[in-house]
Amino acid sequence: MRVALLRAWPRRFDSVEVELPEGARVADALDAAGWSALEGIAGYAIHGRRATPASPLRDGDRLELLRGLALDPKEARRRRAEARPLKKPRR
Repeated sequence: MRVALLRAWPRRFDSVEVELPEGARVADALDAAGWSALEGIAGYAIHGRRATPASPLRDGDRLELLRGLALDPKEARRRRAEARPLKKPRR
């Protein structure tokens, strides 16, 4: 079976496709891609759904390596709002 692995950063990404035997797990795909020792990985997802290294894979799956948030989403929104000029209210 073929599985695509994807890891992304702002404005760039890496992807690789690996051939695995039936019954392979996330950890097997990481080993096959040479990505098992990567640092900064906060978790995994298969087609956007949370997965663990023991999660089974199926042919055609897309395994996404998730990185941690650089900034809390609420704080990021607050900073963007503060940086914008205030609009005058409509009458």
